[in-house]
Amino acid sequence: MEVKQSGQNFLVYVQKDELVMETLTSVCITNKIMNGQISGIGAVKEIEMGAYDFESKTYLRKQFPDIHELISFQGNITLKDGDPFIHAHITIGNHDLNIWGGHLFEMNVAVVGEFIIRKIESDAYRELDDEIGLAVWCLENK
Repeated sequence: MEVKQSGQNFLVYVQKDELVMETLTSVCITNKIMNGQISGIGAVKEIEMGAYDFESKTYLRKQFPDIHELISFQGNITLKDGDPFIHAHITIGNHDLNIWGGHLFEMNVAVVGEFIIRKIESDAYRELDDEIGLAVWCLENK
């Protein structure tokens, strides 16, 4: 990975065969980014994404092993259990221009991964909401 900081913004080049979520989380930890916004594009493979099923309170997961264009990566960063946690949704497309989207668990860079992290000064964090079954934003002070 390569990282270049400009003020509260970080350009992150995730290189071929690096794990995206693992790498971006490492950048957040190293640069003390506890709250922020992430966007990105690239070409990725070995993608695991899903959709949350409220009835069962579980994610329906799907694997995409082949290379796909990363059309859009949108995410946020907040503290969860004291560590930076990235919640991201993606849209990917294949060479037939079919697209899929959902919650990202992890993916590997196939060619390039270009991401921008914008650090936000905030004390927001995540806490489990038993009714929903997910750790959700808490925007008020503890």
